[in-house]
Amino acid sequence: MGGGVFTPPSPLLEFRMFNLGVPEILLILAVALIVFGPRKLPEIGKTLGKALGEFRRATDDLKNTIEREVRLEELKGIGPSIVPFDRETPPPPEQPDTAEVAPEPPPSAPPEPR
Repeated sequence: MGGGVFTPPSPLLEFRMFNLGVPEILLILAVALIVFGPRKLPEIGKTLGKALGEFRRATDDLKNTIEREVRLEELKGIGPSIVPFDRETPPPPEQPDTAEVAPEPPPSAPPEPR
């Protein structure tokens, strides 16, 4: 393969919205301007913006609902393994772990006089 330096294309030419490039978007805007006229175009844009905002809110709400349901099902699966806490019964006293406690070395004998 070629070992050249990668140069990214111009951001203006690579702007993608709905897989449309800048020339395609300009063509759509020109056709809309011709069909609807300059007086009606801002109103159509405002309506389209509101519709897209509503659609985004609805999809976000649906996504949050699905995520919440998935988390709830995960918690239901974990639930049986959790031991309920009883406030009236005190917990058993903790006993020290003897495996981790190092035994004390025997006392050393006093040094012998010379």
